[in-house]
Formats: sequence, C-alpha cells, structure tokens
Amino acid sequence: MIGAKSFLRDLDHAVSRGTAESRTRALWHTTDLMITGRYSDDEIWTFGEVIGRLADEIEVAARAQLARRLARFDNAPVNIIHKLAFDDEIDVAGPVLQDSEKLEPYALVANVCTKSQTHLLAISKRGSLEETVTDLLVTRGNQAVVNSVATNSGARFSDFGFLHMIQRAEGDSILAEQLGLRKDIPRHIFQQLIAKASEDVRKRLENERPAMVDQIKSTMSDVAGELQSKFGPVSRSYFVAKRLVTTQHRQGNLNENSLSLYARSHKLDEVTIGLSLLCSLPGDVIERAVLDKNRETLLILAKALDFSWETTMALLFLGAKDHRITGSELRELETEFRRLNARTSRSVLEFYQSRRNAGDTDAGPRRQPELVAR
Repeated sequence: MIGAKSFLRDLDHAVSRGTAESRTRALWHTTDLMITGRYSDDEIWTFGEVIGRLADEIEVAARAQLARRLARFDNAPVNIIHKLAFDDEIDVAGPVLQDSEKLEPYALVANVCTKSQTHLLAISKRGSLEETVTDLLVTRGNQAVVNSVATNSGARFSDFGFLHMIQRAEGDSILAEQLGLRKDIPRHIFQQLIAKASEDVRKRLENERPAMVDQIKSTMSDVAGELQSKFGPVSRSYFVAKRLVTTQHRQGNLNENSLSLYARSHKLDEVTIGLSLLCSLPGDVIERAVLDKNRETLLILAKALDFSWETTMALLFLGAKDHRITGSELRELETEFRRLNARTSRSVLEFYQSRRNAGDTDAGPRRQPELVAR
C-alpha cells in the first residue's frame, strides 16, 4: 500500500504524545487497517512494531481484546504475536497461545519453561503440538495441564512423554484411562499402562479397547497344547537341564552371564528354565516369549531383568528362525529395547506374575513339569 510506511511512521511519532484514549483509538484503527489491507512482510512487521508500542500503553482488557483479534489472523505480525504470548496476564496470552499458528515450537518451549501453569494450560489446548512441546508440558505441567494434554488428539507424544505420563498416572485413574484411550499410544506403552493401572481402569479399557487388550492377553495366554504338538513330549534331556539350572539358581549362580552363554550355545531348554526361574513365570510362557515372532514380550522381560543389549540380542537370535535376524530388523529391535524403561518393564513383569498366579487354580497341564527325584 502506497504511503503505508509513511502513515505508520507518523502514527508511531504520535504514540508518545497522545493520551490513553487517543492511543486506544489509534490501536484499533491501526489493527483494522492491517487486517483489511494487503501488505508486504516488511510492512506487516512495521505494523507489529507500532501495535506493540501501542499495546504497551493500554489496559489489560484492551490487550486481551487485541489478542483475541490477532490469534486467528493468518497474517498477524510475528513480533506482536510473541509479545502477546509472553504477557504475564493470561487473558492476554491465552488466546494467542491456544490458537495462533504464528507461534513456532521454540517459542512455545520457551513459554512452557518460563511462564505460569495457566499459560501451560492454554498451550496444552492447541490444535496440534509437537513432541518437543508435549515432553515439557508433561514434566512441568500440573495435573490440569497433564490431563488436558492427554485428551488432546492433536498432541504428539514421544516414548519419553508417554512413559512419563504413565508414571504420573499412578494413583490417578482418570489420567490412566485418558492415556489408555489415546489412539496413538504404542502397544508396548499400553501394555505398561495396563500393568500399572487399577482394576477398575483395566476393566474400562478392556471395554473401550478390546482389540488392544486382547493382543496383550494372547501374548501371555497358555499355549501348552500348541507347544506340545510342535515340540513333542518333554524329553529326558529337559529333566537333566532343569536339574542343572535349578541347582545353579539355588546356589545363586544363575544370572545374566549364564543365560547369555546358554543362548549363544543354542540351549533352548536351559534358557527357558533359567528365565522361568528369574522371572517367576511358567516355562510355557517363557518359551512363547522366546519363540514368538512378536519379540515385544522378550524385550520387556530382558529389560525388567536389567539385561544388556548383547545378552538380549543372544536371546533374540536363539528364538529366531534358523537363528538369523536381518540387520534392519535387529536395529529396530535394539531401538525398541533401548526405549523401554526398566522400572515400567518390571511393573509389566509383576502384572504377568499376578495374572498367572490368579489363574493357577484353573490351569491345565503345562509343558514344564514339576521336577521329581529320580
């Protein structure tokens, strides 16, 4: 617009000489002029400078009105948007923090780190949130902020964010259920959430997410008949292996090193029995974890036992077809293993143990027999 810069310069000069009433009139006149016109980026920036100076001289109510007008304006000057976003008054900052598309993630991160919980709450309601922002919201936010993020379908979570939320959901059934209902929650994270949730939350999630819960249940279901048909009856070598490993465990010598050696020697019985003793889980469940194409349970058990990646890798190769795993698959498995949290993995293990113990009275014959003296 010809003369726009000259007009803005004259307006800027008048700012310091005007009254409060004239500054307010100038603010709305300038804002209307900017919103209804078509200007270059430089001119928009100049508008922002002038509006920013005018905003410094007006009351909170007027600044809040300005924020509401500019929050959804696509061509709003970035400089004034940032100024409004960092205003201490939430009535001013809130509309911009929640709705303005002009705020970059770095500005949101800085806001989360320096402003009040009400500012964080406004950010948590944005239509979309990047992982870097949600990671900070779930660590620095209060309960209202965390609950708001959990129900925001436009928020993206890193594994760190999800795991931190699970920790915060301990004893908070509302948050636990909100997390469990998110469509983007990874299955291994959902599994850890279920392990730590109360019985009431678990039942509600079973009703709301039956497919996800059924996958977890099937992972830990009894497969004695399947294993029996696949591997045949228990051999005498199995009894020998059980005597050896049980004695080793009783003497306190069953540990990660011995399990790693058994795995590298392709001794499935010894590994199955050893993991069964260390995890306090039946052998059929352990053997399913080792041999199943879905490696998730084995990774969780290894993490719960604080095994190294090298030992875990040996266990993975033991259960793989022909003891072979492609390089790309192995890299994916390592990434998944390193993402797992040891504390929450131990909670999953305790959950497995509790489910198995609860079903002991109804359990049928298992592939792993009780050791009898011979």
